Amino acid sequence: MHNIEPFYSWRHLYIASEDQRSPLFGREYSETECVNSVYNYFIHPEWDDFGSATLYLKILYTDYKIGYSIIELLGEWNDCLYNDIMYLKRNIAESLLNEGVNKFILIGENILNFHADDDSYYQEWFDELDEGWIACVNFRNHVLAEIQHGRLDYYLATGGKLDDINWRTLTPDRFYLLVNTLITKRLNA
Repeated sequence: MHNIEPFYSWRHLYIASEDQRSPLFGREYSETECVNSVYNYFIHPEWDDFGSATLYLKILYTDYKIGYSIIELLGEWNDCLYNDIMYLKRNIAESLLNEGVNKFILIGENILNFHADDDSYYQEWFDELDEGWIACVNFRNHVLAEIQHGRLDYYLATGGKLDDINWRTLTPDRFYLLVNTLITKRLNA
């Protein structure tokens, strides 16, 4: 798992650890030392710890003017044992919400498992979005099934064309526009 790196092609446009408004501002990374792990497997040192024992992230891009953030995830999202949504909401989303971000694109290709529990933090996050949304892009089928089983798809936009976006070929703005168009079509249907 230490070979799975966060997406790097937008680093010339945005680096969360250098963004004073980012909840990850000032983070320093080792190029060689792996300290975090998932399932006892070390992960690449560029992934950010945000309080969860099994889920890590990388804020790939944030546009405060338009109000969106693109976040790549890695690991096991486990609300049953570790209340991962609480850490994501409190330690990342709230900081971005306070900076005017109300649209979140969560990239889930590297989420290995998902275990739902209570929906309180999802509802709280959703209620604070003010005309915004949370979109789950390229989540694995079994992860989406668990999200739907936990009835969390009321708060998270999942499925359909969001499951198959070749986002790495896009600029952050074009990626956002594509996701926003898909969400808008759903809301207007």
